[in-house]
Amino acid sequence: MPSDIEAVAASALQRDGSQHAAHPATVAACCDPSRESSRSKDAAGAKKDAYPGGVLEFFVGSGLAAAAGLNAWMPLLVLGLANRFFDAIELPAGWAWLSSDIALWIIGALLVLEIVADKVPVVDSINDAVQTVIRPASGGIAFGAGASAETVRVDDPSAFFANQNWVAIGIGVAIALAIHVVKASIRPVANAATAGVAAPIVSTVEDVSSLALSIFAIVLPILGFLLLIGAIVAAIVVIPRWRRQRDRRAAIRNGNASQSTST
Repeated sequence: MPSDIEAVAASALQRDGSQHAAHPATVAACCDPSRESSRSKDAAGAKKDAYPGGVLEFFVGSGLAAAAGLNAWMPLLVLGLANRFFDAIELPAGWAWLSSDIALWIIGALLVLEIVADKVPVVDSINDAVQTVIRPASGGIAFGAGASAETVRVDDPSAFFANQNWVAIGIGVAIALAIHVVKASIRPVANAATAGVAAPIVSTVEDVSSLALSIFAIVLPILGFLLLIGAIVAAIVVIPRWRRQRDRRAAIRNGNASQSTST
């Protein structure tokens, strides 16, 4: 009899202990550092995937291509120098030639030539005509190199164009050509309205904008893309309004001139 009572008491104690004991899997989950590490990696991966594959790469390439539309050589020089001397970007093997000695010297010399030529009235229009081919080509190279490179914000570039590099180059050509057309159409009007005085001022603004777009595209691609969109919207709104005001003033001057002639 006593033995039966002892057995019942022992089983009751075992049940009570099992209710308060932690589950082994729970203990392992709390104490295993590898599980904690995997959770942090999953969180980092979820944060990284906040932007779908290729979006940041598109922002990088678009900013660089737009910069090429203003100045053909500025984004290429920024890409080459950043890859050569800084950790801001790591170009893929196919574009690493941009950071070679000979490429940097040639691009730097052409950049100086364009900066000088673009600030002289009449010469700037000739330069724009020549650059009609060069700037879009530079935009294609800049987009292709930038969109496939590792940057401060893109540490694992996705296969945005998946072995179709011509697509990236084509997009870069289109963006740079569009910016170049706007630039080349504004410059003669500005020169005529100011007797050439505006040429060096407008050119300096374009050079600074090209440099800023190139740097933002690498360091802060989202901000750079937003600035680019803002500049495009401003150009669409401001340029037609400015042209209407110019035509109105010209019509008033012509009317006054015709009245004075008739009298």
